[in-house]
Amino acid sequence: MGRTDSDKDSAAIGGGVRFATTRWSLVSKMQGDDRSEARAALSELCQTYWFPIYAHLRRTGRSRHEAEDLTQGFFTRLLERERWDHVEPEKGRFRSFLLAALKHFVINEWHKARAVKRGGGRPLLSLDFDTAETRYQRIPRQLGSPEQLFERQWALTLLAHVRSILEQEYAAGGKAELFRRLEDHLVADPQASRYGEIARDLHMTEGAIKVAVHRLRQRFRDRLRAEIAQTVASQDDIDDEIRNLFDALRR
Repeated sequence: MGRTDSDKDSAAIGGGVRFATTRWSLVSKMQGDDRSEARAALSELCQTYWFPIYAHLRRTGRSRHEAEDLTQGFFTRLLERERWDHVEPEKGRFRSFLLAALKHFVINEWHKARAVKRGGGRPLLSLDFDTAETRYQRIPRQLGSPEQLFERQWALTLLAHVRSILEQEYAAGGKAELFRRLEDHLVADPQASRYGEIARDLHMTEGAIKVAVHRLRQRFRDRLRAEIAQTVASQDDIDDEIRNLFDALRR
């Protein structure tokens, strides 16, 4: 019998069998001769988590266009690096590394970022800046420092990414409407009457809806842990990272 996605996730976050091949761990291979796999892993991480970088730059006082230039230039340079001697995945988190690398880039390589927008470099990621500013303007101004904003947006991006994965999984299984009706109950318990309402609308029993909510929540937790595992160096760091990210949401 083949292994299910859930089985694979469990192996990645439980027994540690697959942990050494997570995306963040693969970045260490940038130090070797064959960097194609590591570059692909880094590209996937950057494609998912670029908006917190943009939001951080805007909060530091950069204009919309400056933030776009810097964000694109930063990721282009990140993906073009030939050596990663300073990267030590076993000692950190991708989230922390990315912010530290950004600060270094802004101080030392602003002119190279400008060259990317002027055609002097080739952007390696396609970033949706058309929606980035709209998203940024929705962020309350009182949400703390640029660093706090970065961590909060990282957490929100992570949760949105996990939600998108679940939505796709349910749609592929012919349960798109079930997911739509239940997604608001991923964290908070609905009123008892809501179970009955959803059950009637979906032609299911109330007991079946309760079971479906339980399974969705369990799947969400599994997926959340699996995604976080891709951005930390050790499975021992997963619970601590979850606590840090939810703390960021409460600030």
